[in-house]
Amino acid sequence: MKIERHSLAALIVFCILAGGLLAFGYKLFLSAGTKERPEPTPSKSLSKKSAKVRTHLYFLDPDHRFLKAEERTLVQQDGIVERARGIVCALIEGPEGEFLPTVPAETRLLALYVTEDGIAYVDLDRAISEKHPGGSLCEMFTIFSIVNTMALNIPEINAVKILIEGREAKTLAGHIDIRFPFRPDMLMIK
Repeated sequence: MKIERHSLAALIVFCILAGGLLAFGYKLFLSAGTKERPEPTPSKSLSKKSAKVRTHLYFLDPDHRFLKAEERTLVQQDGIVERARGIVCALIEGPEGEFLPTVPAETRLLALYVTEDGIAYVDLDRAISEKHPGGSLCEMFTIFSIVNTMALNIPEINAVKILIEGREAKTLAGHIDIRFPFRPDMLMIK
């Protein structure tokens, strides 16, 4: 019985020491790996002046029947995600002219990414649902305002999937199924 206890105690001590050595070795490995990395150099493309580009943002017409394009000049960002982020933020800010907003002004863009096959994932906070006026037609205008604005301004984007607070939602405000990506719909535009 005593031999088994001593053997068990020796095994526990051995495991603790071996674990400590592994942790110490791993820490040394990580610190050595970070020292060997070269310092990043500023990219030449960041120092270039940003170009301005004509962009069509799709808002609701005053008669509540179609989406119509409001032309804006936005700063052209480097990269698809940065361009898409700028466009979505401009859309959330709302129209400057006679058109009506399609996205509640309280909405915030939390994240945005684009897959290699051209699907943009737009993650909005819950204000998109909670502050939405509701109704199936109004939901359609909100969805296709976002989808058409992104896909028709950025050729690399084929479809848009809307997420709320980082999660897939069944609907935007109770009517239209948003569990799948949407492709642009030209019939919504006049």
